[in-house]
Amino acid sequence: MIERYTLPEMGRIWTENAKFQSWLKVEIAACEANCTLGKMPEAALKEIRLNAKFEESRIKEIEKEVKHDVIAFLTNINEYVGDSGRYIHVGMTSSDILDTGLSLQLKDSCELLLEEIEKLENEVRSLARKHKNTLMIGRSHAIHGEPISFGFKLAGWLAEILRDKKRLLILKESISIGQISGAMGTYANTNPEIEKITCELLGLKPDTASTQVISRDRHAEYVQTIALIGASLDRFATEIRNLQRTDVLEVEEGFSKGQKGSSAMPHKRNPIRSERVSGLSRILRSYVVTALENVPLWHERDISHSSNERIMLPDVSICLHFMLREMKEIINNLKVYPDNMLKNLNIYGGVIFSQKVLLLLVEKGMSREKAYSLVQKSAHQAWNNENGNFKENIEGDQEIMTLVSENDLKVCFDPSIHLNNLNVIWDKLSI
Repeated sequence: MIERYTLPEMGRIWTENAKFQSWLKVEIAACEANCTLGKMPEAALKEIRLNAKFEESRIKEIEKEVKHDVIAFLTNINEYVGDSGRYIHVGMTSSDILDTGLSLQLKDSCELLLEEIEKLENEVRSLARKHKNTLMIGRSHAIHGEPISFGFKLAGWLAEILRDKKRLLILKESISIGQISGAMGTYANTNPEIEKITCELLGLKPDTASTQVISRDRHAEYVQTIALIGASLDRFATEIRNLQRTDVLEVEEGFSKGQKGSSAMPHKRNPIRSERVSGLSRILRSYVVTALENVPLWHERDISHSSNERIMLPDVSICLHFMLREMKEIINNLKVYPDNMLKNLNIYGGVIFSQKVLLLLVEKGMSREKAYSLVQKSAHQAWNNENGNFKENIEGDQEIMTLVSENDLKVCFDPSIHLNNLNVIWDKLSI
């Protein structure tokens, strides 16, 4: 499923060609660093820049024999470079190019994810602004609670998206790490300045203290952050799915001309895109355990992480990129039904205003326990009756009406009071 929906720009970052290209960037940057420090002649660097290239099929052919992907890559490069190839990979170990090249791919992925999350942010912000005062019922335990606005619900989504964007920015910095530290990471056969210059050329920072690999807590952070953002999208998608239920129908995914919802039932309009987002979020969460298992490698290095990362890191990057785009389209085409929201809000004669009536009675001098009992009785009588009317029940209770006026009740049953303080949230989010 993920392959089917792969988007070109993110997909290209994770091709075999892009991987080898990132390795080549690292090797050339390291040669430039060596040349800067006088460790190789400028003529050799010029020749490497001019001639260094690779051919995927040839790398695979060599790898079949040597059983080592980096050696196969370097062998193929040297077939093009000639004698100057002896300056390539000097003092380095395989993980220097594997992990530093991977960091370039992860950094590029973060940049694309940031672009998409900003687009989603703009869509949600716009819809929240539009529906700031669109009244609907708030629910807890899936049961009617008190009035909110649809814009208020979206403001909560926006706040979460902004946190997710901040997480991505932090992640981009955390993962933009390189190493050119050689076997075991001790710089025994290379100058630490080589690492510093190489990383600077690549737009990375040298790792603080690598072993023979960059420690996998960084990569676990990458996967966990992506899974967390996916969980946010799942929350939004699940809410849309619930609000689109036939017995609720307060919002609905866009349904395009010619679209079909069921092979058997022509009336069906299903929240398929939201369900798709929810389903894909499960894939992201499933990789978190694998990423955490990669952290405790043996001693200074083993490669138990390598095999699963070749699947996991492209998968989570491509998957989240698609999910962000999908959610943006869902929000952009979302149908909102304010009339249904009001109908659902007023069911059972305003039973959701029970707290306002309770507080009014307490204000009038009745004990909270007594007031709660009276209001609950009227509320439950309305709730358990298809045509029940909470307001009429209250008006028919003489014990209550001796304390309150019709105008008092009118204020209690006015939902607009629940919108009075929305500017506090709107100001925080700059909506």
